Amino acid sequence: MNLRQLRDTRQIKEWLMAGEPIELRDRDRVIGRILPSAGEVSKDRPKSENLNWPDFEARQKTIFGDRVLNAVEDFLDDRGRY
Repeated sequence: MNLRQLRDTRQIKEWLMAGEPIELRDRDRVIGRILPSAGEVSKDRPKSENLNWPDFEARQKTIFGDRVLNAVEDFLDDRGRY
């Protein structure tokens, strides 16, 4: 495969999924190789529902207290400066 053919990412993806290595050539000289992954990606990865997320609401209350920050008013005030 030459560098111009490298733009065809669909074909490259198909070859790699089939387990075929790809050689990148500049004329007749091999300048690089793209190898398929040695192992498959684990399908047992936890989904976002199973993760323990930090308590963002408690963090926000710790940082800002009971203040209410009105972003729209701040934006409109800053907009008038320019």
